[in-house]
Amino acid sequence: MKRIVVLGGGESGVGSAVLAKVKDMDVLLSDNSTLSDKARAELMKWDIPFEEGGHSLEKILAADEIIKSPGIPDTAPVVEAAVKAGIPVISEIEFGGRYDRAKRICITGSNGKTTTTSLIYYMLKNAGLNVGLGGNIGDSYAYQVATCDYDYYVLELSSFQLDGMYEFKADIAILLNITPDHLDRYDHKMENYVKAKFRITRNMSEEDYFIFCEDDPMTVESLNLILSRAKMLPFSQNHETEEGAYTDEGKIVVRHKGSVWEMFIKDLSLVGRHNVYNSMAAAITGKVMNITDDVIRNSLGTFKSIEHRLETVLTLGGVTYINDSKATNVNSTWYALECQKRPVVWIAGGTDKGNDYSEIMDLVRSKVKALICLGVDNAKLHRSFEGVVPQITDALSAEEAVRKAYKLAQDGDVVLLSPCCASFDLFKNYEDRGRRFKEAVRNL
Repeated sequence: MKRIVVLGGGESGVGSAVLAKVKDMDVLLSDNSTLSDKARAELMKWDIPFEEGGHSLEKILAADEIIKSPGIPDTAPVVEAAVKAGIPVISEIEFGGRYDRAKRICITGSNGKTTTTSLIYYMLKNAGLNVGLGGNIGDSYAYQVATCDYDYYVLELSSFQLDGMYEFKADIAILLNITPDHLDRYDHKMENYVKAKFRITRNMSEEDYFIFCEDDPMTVESLNLILSRAKMLPFSQNHETEEGAYTDEGKIVVRHKGSVWEMFIKDLSLVGRHNVYNSMAAAITGKVMNITDDVIRNSLGTFKSIEHRLETVLTLGGVTYINDSKATNVNSTWYALECQKRPVVWIAGGTDKGNDYSEIMDLVRSKVKALICLGVDNAKLHRSFEGVVPQITDALSAEEAVRKAYKLAQDGDVVLLSPCCASFDLFKNYEDRGRRFKEAVRNL
């Protein structure tokens, strides 16, 4: 009997353990911290042995294979010990893919992947397809492989998930963009992060499709990293494409296999230049999958924005409050600021991941009237924006930040939570940060 050890007891780890159990493997789940009540209950329901609050190295090194949760770095001592012992270490995505015969649409990118994944899933559901949603969003992919029988999966894949992927293959792979993010996990080398993103094209054949942004310099510069034989379908807002998508006179135009599909940008449900890119990627996917023009158009016109991504909370006293807590890097905040047409009271800060704020300096100078630094250590934000933003103040809770924003904002302004940073100094995660912000706004 094959012995599997799962490291990490979050959504991904528990799902992997369940799939191993369903496939009659000898499985142990090991978590260095405390498991949630939900995880514990799920493991007990499936009669899966587990340990928490530390790793038993002897048990772990007795594994034939280890499935590592994406949040655990390769530099963790238990992972280094396993690699040294010659034990294969893979991701949940790699493991789930061995037992999944569905068609897979896989999306990655530094920004926009959750929105694009959700939009494509919405479109496929509208087309009446039997489809699951997973990866970095929704329920665990491995858990769904163990318990469901879908014909299609739409999977959002982070670079951490792609790192542990070897034999897994996407039928349609989408790379939205590549900008600096998570460099602390990649030896602070951009080329390592780029290579991780391009792993989404591994193992693809002539029947598969690679959809990518031709306006993204890092992607275009790195196309020579692809050894894939997949058909390449670019999208661009800067020039016309022979096959793929482009914009022309206020419309998205998609060309594929001799057919042409068009939709006015003003009719898209998602606003902003970045969402035009996301919508183009979704539209190309729809055409590749032979979804009808009407379903593609209706889906792109009625999709509701995901929680924590440029989510309008409410308008109070002429001031609109926007929750963009998912913006955990500078490039995400660039998109958020770029689409604002009114003066901005900006709430930013948290755990810095090596941010370079020069990318957004011009936007901040032209659009931001006040900055509220929401974090334990705000020194870098102060250094970067003093003399650029007229008013800068600090807050140690979402409630304090919202109270200060309420006093600083005037009729016609926007209060924008778009942090540029991870959330772990004051919050459990970006969802916790976003929900606390929304609650504070509603309590005004």
